[in-house]
Amino acid sequence: MRPASPASHGTGRRTRIATAEETLNVTASRNAFRFSSAQHIADSATRISAEELINRNVVAATDLQQIVPNVTIQTMNGTSTVNYLVRGIGMNDYTQNAMPSVLTYVDGVAFPLAQMSNGMLFDLGSVDVVPGPVGTQHGQSETGGEINIQTADPTPQWHGGVSQDIASYARARSNFFLSGPLSPTLSWRLSGQSQQGGGWQTRPLDGAHLGDASQGALRSKLRWQPDDKTDITLTGHWVQDNSEVVTGKPFLNVQPVGTIPKMGFEQAVWDLRPQFAALVGRPAGIKPSEHNTFWGSDLRASRVLGPVTLSAISAFETERIAEYTDQDATQYATGDQYRNVVANSFSQEIDLRNTDRQSRFQWSVGAYYNRVRMAQQFFYDFTNYLPQRGYLSETSYRQNQQTFSQFAHASYRFAHDVTLFGGITHEADDRQLLGLRTRRFGVSDLHFDNEATSANQFSGVAGIQWQPTSKTMTYFKVSKGFKPGGFTANNTVIQQQLAPYKPETLLAYELGFKSDIISQVLRLNGAAFFYDYHDQQVLTSLLVPNYGPIGVFLNAPKSQVWGIELSAGLHPIKHVFLSGNMGYQRATYQNYQALDTTAVAAYAKAHNGTWQAFYTDYAGVDTGLPKLSLNGTAEYRFEPFRRYEWANGVDGSYRGAQALSPGVSSGPFLLPAYFLLGAHSTLRPASGRWSLTVYASNILQRHYQISAGMVTTTYYYIPAAPRFIGGRFGVSF
Repeated sequence: MRPASPASHGTGRRTRIATAEETLNVTASRNAFRFSSAQHIADSATRISAEELINRNVVAATDLQQIVPNVTIQTMNGTSTVNYLVRGIGMNDYTQNAMPSVLTYVDGVAFPLAQMSNGMLFDLGSVDVVPGPVGTQHGQSETGGEINIQTADPTPQWHGGVSQDIASYARARSNFFLSGPLSPTLSWRLSGQSQQGGGWQTRPLDGAHLGDASQGALRSKLRWQPDDKTDITLTGHWVQDNSEVVTGKPFLNVQPVGTIPKMGFEQAVWDLRPQFAALVGRPAGIKPSEHNTFWGSDLRASRVLGPVTLSAISAFETERIAEYTDQDATQYATGDQYRNVVANSFSQEIDLRNTDRQSRFQWSVGAYYNRVRMAQQFFYDFTNYLPQRGYLSETSYRQNQQTFSQFAHASYRFAHDVTLFGGITHEADDRQLLGLRTRRFGVSDLHFDNEATSANQFSGVAGIQWQPTSKTMTYFKVSKGFKPGGFTANNTVIQQQLAPYKPETLLAYELGFKSDIISQVLRLNGAAFFYDYHDQQVLTSLLVPNYGPIGVFLNAPKSQVWGIELSAGLHPIKHVFLSGNMGYQRATYQNYQALDTTAVAAYAKAHNGTWQAFYTDYAGVDTGLPKLSLNGTAEYRFEPFRRYEWANGVDGSYRGAQALSPGVSSGPFLLPAYFLLGAHSTLRPASGRWSLTVYASNILQRHYQISAGMVTTTYYYIPAAPRFIGGRFGVSF
């Protein structure tokens, strides 16, 4: 339904992928490299198999950052809100009321609110990370790319499996699946997961524990194939997440309310005043945590109509978020927050394409519609932030959004295996921010005017692909991406905060190659890219007089990103398998003026919390992206006994320093570079009936930070997880 490339000449029907437990062929001579057909696709996507996801302990989207080059996937303020940046293109959106620059798809369904896809990484077939502008063959136009999650489908034979994973800090993860035919034309699959424990933060004041997971999820798929021309799949899923969150560690407080205890890396402090708990309707003893429910359903259908194939996807997704976070990262009530979000999304996609996937001429046309309805509340406890505030507050609003796009794509393979391809997308987007109000309890009520914004633009792609040999391919393409504008809406105190920011556009140039230099021995792929970025949507700060800095989205009129990526696989001798990738990227603003947050913080620190605005022209200044990313694995597989395989592997990843403000190269506003080392060892029989694994992550016990934030007077880091050592046992039948 959604072929991965403009010039792909594979089968027209979506590939049905089983999980690693189902398909594992236990021999030392199995294919050295996966995704062989993707070597003929003109893209630079990173494709990750189910087996690699398991070996690298990928259970959340943030774990993909350690596998994919030039990718940043970070939680906002330690919460379940996740933001994606691919090749520097992305958006740090805590409120999640904007369209992300990198869109997540699950089984072909677009999730316009990134948080809706939380808890979905189980019972997988594969995950693809696709960089660059997309949208000419499916879904919505995006500037940064997309994350494609393919879950396992129903199977023609009955079988199932369960696994139990136990690790440090009392962490437990359980998974199961059951799959098989209900009739000759009807098959069904049920899968689920549970995650418990694993919290590693403690409070030095009283030894209280924080960070335990408490999440459960189920997915059901019903597939009907009445004949060889019809394929219909109905999917439903449910996720309940009551997990505690990771709390930040202050690195700068410009107006300390009181003494903050000295803390080790695995320590944090938090508080919840009974008055604030009563206001938000939660027990006074709750810790910083989520209380989120996600559920949805989608219907996918395709029908071969002779020379053409008609496909459609209808989907409905919902989220109910209730989240408490101590965003000042102290035991004082200067920035405690509680957030309520109720949102739903309905989408409809339909496309028509030629049936013969071996034809020289490939084409597709389609349309996509999406509608989102959302209501949000933000509660803050500023009681101890004196004399500036000293009150409780609530900001609430509703937001409506709808998008309608039409797309077309075509490719033609000429003689000498030269293929020209091109596509175009037209997208119309409109959204309204309604009824926004901020109540300062016991002080005042603020009512704000409604805001609206709309966009109507074209985007597209054009390129050439050449396959000089059966094992070598090269390509060049130019593409334009588009992302609509939106609003900043959280703790609102002045109308200026609600002014819509403009759409962003990206003109991308990419040159790449793919080669199996020595079949089943050496594979090398690479790409170089240059992005001309216009009206980049940037999260910065607005300094409100007599109040302080508040996050706001603005447009940087012009910026540039360039970089390279290489990936390699090597099977030099029997039993030894090596793989890895490298990414290097640089990004600079060409035209951008904004508040200098480091100068503002330094002034406030020196003047006891008095705020003063300092603006800087960032033309020619580095945006702060991590420049270098490296990761790789080395595995030794052999048969210690007849019909048994023992796989032993190590993996490592390096991530360069990330600046929290443009141009920063040292000091507290720089997240330092870090290197992580992991290992695994798995024993399994050839029958695949069971497997036993021991593993470790962050073996070197690196203490590093994954992101940072700021509220009122506190600037803080979000620390990363320490070393985990665990074991996993699985059985299948």
